[in-house]
Amino acid sequence: MSAPRDMSTRQQVLHMLKLQGPLSAREITAELNITEMAVRRHLATLEKDGYIAPHLVRQTAGRPSAVYGLTDTGETLFPKTYPKVTLDLLEELQDEAGEEMIDLLFERRRNKLRERYKKEMEDKDLESRVHSLARIQNDGGYMTELTEDGEGYILREYNCPISEVADVYQQACRCELELFESLLQASVTRTECLAKGGRCCTYKIKPS
Repeated sequence: MSAPRDMSTRQQVLHMLKLQGPLSAREITAELNITEMAVRRHLATLEKDGYIAPHLVRQTAGRPSAVYGLTDTGETLFPKTYPKVTLDLLEELQDEAGEEMIDLLFERRRNKLRERYKKEMEDKDLESRVHSLARIQNDGGYMTELTEDGEGYILREYNCPISEVADVYQQACRCELELFESLLQASVTRTECLAKGGRCCTYKIKPS
């Protein structure tokens, strides 16, 4: 299945890699019917932007050749229905088992995350714990920004990977706040929330 021709060349390359898996520059050139030099320019740009990555494949004879595949960032360019499926499942669970089961589900997720990260917080002062938390959240796709004020720290999250779920189930936001308090062993107050129309999720962190 070839990429639609009304796409830009770079979109066509991404579409091909999504449908066919890793491809070499020569294979992409043959399908797009443009010069290999032009293809390599597009590949270089897509690699620089983080959408694709090369890896070497050994041939039966001769030198290994490079093939290109989508990165996790590249995969995000294609529509996903994960949030809708998750919401549908949560709705079914709520209908069958009630609101208490939804509460329990989010609390278990909070506890699992706390167990996962608590060792990283041990034997650290508050400043180190806050920086560790900001890095953990950033690695999770929350696009964090950490600043200091006269009383402590301000942690801002400009993206929420579970925003569609949090919009419907406020338990997600409550459990995140409780998780932060537990990991930091500090006073944490949410002053702005993406799920409630805020520009970002903002947490004010002070020593207990």
